[in-house]
Amino acid sequence: MTLGHRYGTGTVKIREVAIENDLPEKFLELILLELKNSRIVESVRGAKGGYQLRRPPAQIRLSEIIRLIDGPLAPFGDADQLRNLIAQNDDHRALYEVFLKVRDSAARILESTTIADLIAPSRGSRKGAKRKNQEKDETALAIVGKEARK
Repeated sequence: MTLGHRYGTGTVKIREVAIENDLPEKFLELILLELKNSRIVESVRGAKGGYQLRRPPAQIRLSEIIRLIDGPLAPFGDADQLRNLIAQNDDHRALYEVFLKVRDSAARILESTTIADLIAPSRGSRKGAKRKNQEKDETALAIVGKEARK
């Protein structure tokens, strides 16, 4: 997302991304190397070097990044594995069919979401989103506290 925000402004150093997102540099190096090998990002050497997206954020689907880094889009395996299980296992067919529906739904969402969608201003700033989540957490804690006192 950081590279998406900075698309068209030049390269971004790993250190900047790490600091901005509170992530270890070594962790980012591994991810950026995978993204580079799959031609999603490119690196530039030298004093003004760093990383940048190779394509506009609107052309990079979240699904391709997830598949690259984590493998299948859902925690239940890939669609072909699930279809085979459905065909071969009568006892658990209904369960595998649900898993396939979950996988297909997740895939549709991730296929239709781009980096541009994630960084769009209409989604609010990270601080605003953090504030809203904190307010929700505080409300939930207040309710739980009230229930505990009863």
